[in-house]
Amino acid sequence: MTVPSTASLDTTNARAAYFLSDSTGITAETLGNALLSNFPGFVFHRHTIPFVDTVKGANDVVRQIARDADAGLEPIIFTTTKNAAVSAALRTAPGTIIDLLGGHLTELEAALGTTASEQLGQFHMLGDATQYFARMRAVEYAIEHDDGQSSRALDIADLIIVAPSRCGKTPTTMYLALQYGLLIANYPLTDDDFPTDGLPPLIAPYAARCFGITTTPLRLSQVRHERRPDSTYASLAQCTLELRRAEDLYRRNRVPFLNSSTKSVEEMSAVILQTLRLRP
Repeated sequence: MTVPSTASLDTTNARAAYFLSDSTGITAETLGNALLSNFPGFVFHRHTIPFVDTVKGANDVVRQIARDADAGLEPIIFTTTKNAAVSAALRTAPGTIIDLLGGHLTELEAALGTTASEQLGQFHMLGDATQYFARMRAVEYAIEHDDGQSSRALDIADLIIVAPSRCGKTPTTMYLALQYGLLIANYPLTDDDFPTDGLPPLIAPYAARCFGITTTPLRLSQVRHERRPDSTYASLAQCTLELRRAEDLYRRNRVPFLNSSTKSVEEMSAVILQTLRLRP
């Protein structure tokens, strides 16, 4: 991993944050960032280092952390390593060590009456092949049905996301497909869909499975300008019109919807799952 020179870093209210794992680092990064988000007054220089699965690798990381410590960044180190020797090496790092698994694994061992496996990457391995292939099928379905490209097999969709262009349909669709194995289609509302009282004919039979996304006109205009600068498509007036029509359509047809302007894909997905009771 390429690390910026610590000599030029401003250490005022700044800390180094390390996410270390013997596997992909996804768990350490997700849990660590969730904790750090509670301290908005700090600037965190984040480093995710996966596959720290040997003592030599751990010692290399410790030296890297030491450079940030010498620069005054007082490192905070989140780890999800299970190997005792690797963990011991990491604990020599000059910083605050937060073992995201340690105490919880001990509690689970006591509850289950056995010791935890030290095999690497259990959480992110293939695991149940049926679930894995279900997720892959869901991704293929999402790609085929992105932006209303296909009407095939819409009757088996778990969810149809409806929104004007560039409101966040595709990233939300892909996240839900890959994370939960749900069959998701998305449909773009265009000028051709208006004026109308009902949902567009392609998705009207599946109104109970539809969920709408909106945003603010300014945010939509900014996003569209990145794609088509100085176009009517990106103008504030056009964005305002499209969003107003979309929200009126959602309300007339009792389609639940949310504003994506201040929400992450994960937050949007959680709201959708809860609202339509799709959580596996």
